Amino acid sequence: MKNYQSNEIKNIALMGGSGSGKTTLIEAMLYESGVIKRRGTVEGKNTVSDYFPVETEYGYSVFPTVAHVEWNGKKLNIIDCPGSDDFVGGAITSMTVTDQSLIVVNTQYGVEVGTQNHFRYTEQFKKPVIFLMNQLDTDKSNYDQALEQLRESFGPKTVVVQYPVNCGVGFNAVIDVLLMKMYTWKPEGGAPDIKDIPADQMEKAEELHNALIESAAENDEGLMDKYFEQGSLTEDEMREGIRKGLVSRDIFPVFCVCAGKDMGVRRLMEFLGNVVPFVDDMPMPVDNKGNEVKPDATAPTVIFAFKTSIEPHIGEVVYFKVLSGTLKAGDDLTNISRNGSKERISQIFCVAGQNRIPVDQLVAGDIGATVKLKDTKTGNTLCAKDIEIEMPRIQYPEPKYRRAIKAVANGEDEKLNAILTRMHEEDPTWLVEQSKELRQTIVSGQGEFHLRTLKWRIENNDKVAIEYLEPRIPYRETITKSARSDYRHKKQSGGAGQFGEVHLIVEPYVEGEPVKEVYKFGNQEYRIQARDTQEVSLDWGGKLVMVNSIVGGAIDARFMPAIMKGLMDRMEQGPLTGSYARDIRVIVYDGKMHPVDSNEISFRLAGRNAFAQAFKEANPKVLEPVYDVVVLVPSDRMGDVMSDLQGRRAIIMGMESANGFEKLTAKVPLKELSSYSTALSSLSGGRASFTMKFASYELCPSDVQDKLLKEYEATKEDEE
Repeated sequence: MKNYQSNEIKNIALMGGSGSGKTTLIEAMLYESGVIKRRGTVEGKNTVSDYFPVETEYGYSVFPTVAHVEWNGKKLNIIDCPGSDDFVGGAITSMTVTDQSLIVVNTQYGVEVGTQNHFRYTEQFKKPVIFLMNQLDTDKSNYDQALEQLRESFGPKTVVVQYPVNCGVGFNAVIDVLLMKMYTWKPEGGAPDIKDIPADQMEKAEELHNALIESAAENDEGLMDKYFEQGSLTEDEMREGIRKGLVSRDIFPVFCVCAGKDMGVRRLMEFLGNVVPFVDDMPMPVDNKGNEVKPDATAPTVIFAFKTSIEPHIGEVVYFKVLSGTLKAGDDLTNISRNGSKERISQIFCVAGQNRIPVDQLVAGDIGATVKLKDTKTGNTLCAKDIEIEMPRIQYPEPKYRRAIKAVANGEDEKLNAILTRMHEEDPTWLVEQSKELRQTIVSGQGEFHLRTLKWRIENNDKVAIEYLEPRIPYRETITKSARSDYRHKKQSGGAGQFGEVHLIVEPYVEGEPVKEVYKFGNQEYRIQARDTQEVSLDWGGKLVMVNSIVGGAIDARFMPAIMKGLMDRMEQGPLTGSYARDIRVIVYDGKMHPVDSNEISFRLAGRNAFAQAFKEANPKVLEPVYDVVVLVPSDRMGDVMSDLQGRRAIIMGMESANGFEKLTAKVPLKELSSYSTALSSLSGGRASFTMKFASYELCPSDVQDKLLKEYEATKEDEE
């Protein structure tokens, strides 16, 4: 393989909703460029892109797949992104290392929620976009309707470069208004016949040609002046204007392909090679210190590992992008992200799915893979000697679906934990938490589909049977008024005994609110003189504040840490439901000691029990986690989705139209979101999507709290 330079390399993310035809398209591109000799099919389970067992089993993409083609002296690195929103991590990973997005649209269905989601990611990463109208040969294909939906959703920047002459079952021709030619194909596709535009299409073609010229000219002042002077632009000038418009996201060209019949693929690759931005046309990536990392082949070598996977018959494969310098086989690099550990890059591969071609070197801007690294994981930056550049970690969306997981067979928990750790490295949107609070292993992902895939892989690849359970909810406990209590711990069993007595007041803790000088309970007043305050920021949120108001040496200062430990015991296992407690101030104002029998354990137990008694008298409440939820739903399903949310105790915060969809924002308790991913898919026919992010802890309704208390009491009785 030729050693390509930075100005000969294009990095492209292939995106779009499930079923839009991305995997079939990349198969045609690989075939046309000679990387493969025979095109596979999704139905035949023999495509280059979907080669993992779970992908061939279910017939959908799970991981982003790297491929490359060589075309007209250019190297196109293409990453085929999963279409399902459950596998959004693949699209986001790809966005970090590519410079151009191709969004494939299934013209049978037009703009789908997957189209919307992927376009939002391109906005987030400021990447150029080209729309590809696919599946034009089906009887339900409707190019005009799909184009109208694109314009409604993404605005007038959507500009036609190609349109079909005969959309439907007999599709075999498009008009290219950039070149002003008609492309036709024989039934087997492949190389087109290029003809003049027929007279009956000329008026429409010229109108679209002029619109394209105007869009291209708007992106360059010199081109605009020339357009006004001459009324037209040359083909090369139009290409330059389109390139600049792509970089600034001021133009979204629309092309036509029929991936299944290999029609339009060659012309697409020609456009990608000639027009879309090169690596050095795009804004430079920025490291953690805010410095640009330029794709300079002569600079010190820096590579970014954007994906790792365990692959059949090979083991761990690390996929990387060369950010600067020239990476050569045998180079020694330092992993800046992992305490400067050393790695030798013994082999370098150019990748086409599961096919790998050994190469001697890759220059800045190129994408490749290597194997047998010791300590490199997704998101790590490796540098040449004496260079310390670290790129930001990839930021993924918050999870939307969670389940407790356990091995069916006893004794396989340790093995399962190792598998889950490895799975997270392959797909960082699979999150694993060993929850001490809930006493469960919690796995979280982007949807039921996502976790079902995880289960399939564990059971079929690793041969460990697992089961999913309903995860417990991380409730919190707190108090809403002041209360007082005292407790004496006394134990005598021969020899030295145990004695400790603690008097305390509890009250809700509010940031900035001072301790009162006088508290009144019943007919008795308690005067407080704060001698010392200890404030603990709790790992689970909120605070515990202990005020030492002991006077006259009633409790020696050496026992105060023991009292604090007793308080923390009950904060970690709240008196109401056993959940963590938070936001409480405790004022220790009196107590008693014994000159012989008092010790730390006595005051720890006295403090713990006095706190528990006071807590129960302070109008305690259970808090539940509430999430901000944003739902993107087609207008015709809005009513059903709204009714479902209200049935989940949601508070609707707002509604607005967004690019042809309705956008709903709401606050919803986590308890009610357990299976929302599945329910929303069912309600919308798979056309809606949502995001969720922790917002706050809020008071449970009284009926929910009563139910939780009864369940906790029943659990305690069972344990006894």
